[in-house]
Amino acid sequence: MNRFKKLTIVIIGLLVIGGIGWLSFGPKSGNQSEKVVKVGLMTGSKADDEIWQSVAKTAHEKYHIKLQFVHFTDYTQPNTALAQHSIDINSFQHYAFLKDWNDKHKTDITSIGDTVITPIRLYSNKYRDVKEIPDGAQITIPNDATNESRALIVLKDAGLIKLDAGSKGLLTVKDITANRKNLDIKEVDASQTARSLNDVAAAIVNTNYAQTANLDIKKSIFVEPANKESRPWVNLIAANKADKNKKELKQVVKAFQTRKTERLINQHYGKLELSAWNRKFN
Repeated sequence: MNRFKKLTIVIIGLLVIGGIGWLSFGPKSGNQSEKVVKVGLMTGSKADDEIWQSVAKTAHEKYHIKLQFVHFTDYTQPNTALAQHSIDINSFQHYAFLKDWNDKHKTDITSIGDTVITPIRLYSNKYRDVKEIPDGAQITIPNDATNESRALIVLKDAGLIKLDAGSKGLLTVKDITANRKNLDIKEVDASQTARSLNDVAAAIVNTNYAQTANLDIKKSIFVEPANKESRPWVNLIAANKADKNKKELKQVVKAFQTRKTERLINQHYGKLELSAWNRKFN
C-alpha cells in the first residue's frame, strides 16, 4: 500500500469517527429539549378546543413547550388534580371560585394569569328596561354561593337594590340594605333561572345556561359591567403556589395572552365572552 492510499484511509477514518462524535454529542433535536406542561380543562365546546389548540401551537412554536390536555367533567376535579400534582396548571375557574375552594379545602392554589370574563345578564320575557320592573315583582337569582353574590352585585349595579358596603366575603340576600321596589328575590338552582323567565319579572342567568336556553343576549335588559366589583369573576390560569414562578408555566400564560387568542374569542363568542388580561376593571 503506497503512502497516498494510507493517507486516504486515515482521513476517511477520521471523518467517520468525527461523524459519530457529532451524532453522539452534537446538538439535541427539538423534541429532546421540548418541555411538557399538563393542562387541566373542563370538557368544553369546539370553540374552547380551537382556542386552546391555538395556544398549544403558539407555546410549541415560540417556547418549545408541548401542552397535554387533561379534560374533566366535574368542577371538583381540576383543582383536586392540581393539588395532587397530576396536572401542572388548570384553566376553568374565576377568582371567587378559587378563593372559596382554597378556604374550604385548605389548598394553596394561585392564579398565574387572567384569561376571560363571561358577563352575566338580567333577562326578562316581560320587560324591555330595568325601569319597567314593577313594585313587588319577583326576580330569580342563582342560589350557589359565588353566583348568588355575583347576581346581587348586578342587581345593585342595575339600581334595583343596595347592599351592605361593609360586608366581607360572598354576599347573600341578608346583605340587602335597601329594596325600594320591595322586590321578591328568589334563590333557585342556577340551571333553573332561564326556565323561570315565564313566571317571573326577570332573572339573572349565567351565560352557559343562557346559551343552553337559546336566550338572545340582545334582549337582556342589563349586562354586568366591567368594574372592580366584577374582578372576582375573571377566569384564570391556576398553578400550585410553589410552582407559580416556573418559567414554562409563565410561558404558557404568555402563549394564551395574545392578540391571536383575543381574535378567536371574539370570533367564537362575540360579547358573550371577553378577553380579561388586557381589560381594566376600575
